[in-house]
Amino acid sequence: MKDLDRFRGCLVGGAAGDALGYAVEFSDEESIFGRYGERGITEYQLAGGVAQISDDTQMTLFTAEGLLLGAAGGDGSAASYRRHIACCYKDWLATQTSAYPLDTCNQQTYTQLIDVPELFARRAPGNTCLSALREGADGTIEEPINNSKGCGGVMRVAPVGLFFAPGWGPDEEIDRIGAEAAAITHGHELGYIPAATLTHIVRRIAHEDAPVKEAVLSALGAAERLFGGAKHLSEYLELMHRAIALAEEGARDLDAIHALGEGWVAEETLAIAVFCALKYPDDIEKALVAAVNHGGNSDSTGAVAGNIVGAKVGLSNIPGKYTEKLELRDLIVKAADDLFEKAQS
Repeated sequence: MKDLDRFRGCLVGGAAGDALGYAVEFSDEESIFGRYGERGITEYQLAGGVAQISDDTQMTLFTAEGLLLGAAGGDGSAASYRRHIACCYKDWLATQTSAYPLDTCNQQTYTQLIDVPELFARRAPGNTCLSALREGADGTIEEPINNSKGCGGVMRVAPVGLFFAPGWGPDEEIDRIGAEAAAITHGHELGYIPAATLTHIVRRIAHEDAPVKEAVLSALGAAERLFGGAKHLSEYLELMHRAIALAEEGARDLDAIHALGEGWVAEETLAIAVFCALKYPDDIEKALVAAVNHGGNSDSTGAVAGNIVGAKVGLSNIPGKYTEKLELRDLIVKAADDLFEKAQS
């Protein structure tokens, strides 16, 4: 049964990992450990009194809005949800390319998030997301808009796993909605297959209290069924099983991350996050610290690890140091509450 604390934990945990990692996203490891000590960054680096979120959490909020709008005004189909999410991503694009407030008399908008001035901050938005949305936000799995497998697809789809309970439809149909949400901007197989996997993992944990390993293995099995003909499926599964093995072996965090990649592409982002979640399934602080302290895409690996472990432990078990100064915390909690209230089953 769905659990509000897990919904909140998923989104707040993701934002916490995003904010912790955003401070070091473009730093090399020598700089990170030289500045913050042998454990790396473990506390927020505040700006204006808050821990700033990046485009990862911004787009996650717009994904949630798309799902809610789809439930309110769509026909209930997967295609309808995808269309509403794409429309909300166009609003996010407007926040990144226009000044606040928007001239809504002369510009079509879809979501009340455009009324939040903080969301107009440019926090290293992904070039692929920007260009794909400028071109119409019309990428699909069948008709890809590009050949990008950047992590900008996977880092924003956790709300899909929260919103659709297992009873809504077959696992593969729900997972495909997560994949289609990523394919709006990322057309490579490995740009959207990891999004399907994260959708599945979050759903199994948040709705069914599945152990992290069980959720991961179930998600990989679903990916095999859903994308059985994908050219790059075997290499993806190999990487994910490597992440599982490294966690089970108790590999040193940084050694494991080096073996999995840097997180700039979606499959590496998810593999690093899964390793951290499997190694520290009940300790979100350790999972986040492990996920962000490397020389790669720290905010995205932190965000996805936070989504997974946050769903497992719930908001009530996230340390206050990761919630009290978090930018837009109340808005993030409200998004989780709205997803919980309107969740489709």
